Amino acid sequence: MADIVLDASAVLALLNAEPDAEQVAAVLPGTAISTVNITEVITRLIDWNLSQAEIDQALDALGLQQHAFDADQARMAASLRTVTHTHTGSRSATVPASRSAGRWAHGY
Repeated sequence: MADIVLDASAVLALLNAEPDAEQVAAVLPGTAISTVNITEVITRLIDWNLSQAEIDQALDALGLQQHAFDADQARMAASLRTVTHTHTGSRSATVPASRSAGRWAHGY
């Protein structure tokens, strides 16, 4: 697994050229994202009126390792709610990172 796991907000910051986008770009080689967070990214890109082809091109260009999110991970992420007080996507990024001892990047 990748050393760094991104959540949707980090990817969207990069795609939207937000002020901290350079920090996300700097860690892109070899980063991962859960399928839960990819769903959030795609949903936002649809909100931005991108076509499916544009969405696919943007995601392919990032070269993120996408990791499926299973039932055990869903339970782990849900149990983190009382500890992290973050939204589901952020907790869904944390679980793959914890399994691989990777770092978790979010909230840029």
